[in-house]
Amino acid sequence: MISTKLSLADYFEVTAEISPDESENRCEFVDGEIIEMPPESSQNAVIAIFLIVQFAKIVPFYWVRNNTEIVVAGRVRIPDLVVLGEELAVALNRKPRNTISPEMPAPLLVVEAVSPGKVNEDRDYRYKRSEYAARGILEYWIVDPGKAKVSVLTLIDGWYEVEGFEGDEVVKSPQFLELSLTANQLLNPKGVS
Repeated sequence: MISTKLSLADYFEVTAEISPDESENRCEFVDGEIIEMPPESSQNAVIAIFLIVQFAKIVPFYWVRNNTEIVVAGRVRIPDLVVLGEELAVALNRKPRNTISPEMPAPLLVVEAVSPGKVNEDRDYRYKRSEYAARGILEYWIVDPGKAKVSVLTLIDGWYEVEGFEGDEVVKSPQFLELSLTANQLLNPKGVS
């Protein structure tokens, strides 16, 4: 049996025909296949919303997005949070789809909240790390409730340097100096037990 892989153009064509009402799940595109992502855990959803609120206090609100697709290395990823920057916000607002394509500027920051399980950890810690670095995303945060740790990855000469934060340590962002949150605040926003 011959299996046919989809092209990136095929992915956009197929997913353009799916209305949000038909599918509660998000889809990513990896290695020629559409991968249906399970719904986020309640904890990850609250973490993402908490971060949206925090970033909206220090940058223009329209820079802060979720459910935004990013085309990276021929794949389509949907991070939990994206901070765009002005040039990218303008470019994205002109498009009919909430997709950051390769010809657009890279986002300033991407955040992933890690879901439990080895597959999810590998995706966020390994695959997305290399894909986001290749895309030129200056900062990548990995918020990992299971490991009770926040990792801030900063792009330096094409590779991410990692600084980890736990407990009451203040998470340090090289781009967003006004942000003053501890790892515990990110991992356990009020309302999450």
